[in-house]
Amino acid sequence: MKKQILRIASCLLISSTILLACNKDDNNMPVGSELYQRLGGNAGITKVVDDGVAIVVADPQLAPYFAITIQSQERVDALKANIVDLLGQTVGGPEVYTGLSMKAAHVGMGIEDDDFTQFLVDFTQALQDNGVSPEDQATIGAALESFRVDIVE
Repeated sequence: MKKQILRIASCLLISSTILLACNKDDNNMPVGSELYQRLGGNAGITKVVDDGVAIVVADPQLAPYFAITIQSQERVDALKANIVDLLGQTVGGPEVYTGLSMKAAHVGMGIEDDDFTQFLVDFTQALQDNGVSPEDQATIGAALESFRVDIVE
């Protein structure tokens, strides 16, 4: 009789543990790759992008490419949202970039190699300012570098 009660109690304990695990609030579960988590998820990426865009549009070499964009806060917000989605997706987060291809988004802009390199320098500054490790900066830089072929004309 005691063995049967122990078996029933054990089954109940295991069942309730499984049930609690299945009903756990997923909002507290980590989402995305380890790199995405180290960046602070969407909030961390958004902060890096906000800082990065501020640095890039203030850069005399790159500012002309953003002259029309910065005339409207709506355009600036759309640019930032696209970059957050692109970067989030690139580093393994749940974001999905739905904007134009890099080639279509930059066609006719006349972006040269040294402009793209300067963008990487500026964006790396934003990563540094936000405490991103040198290793993660290199990983992100390599991912961004892969877009060079479609952006530079």
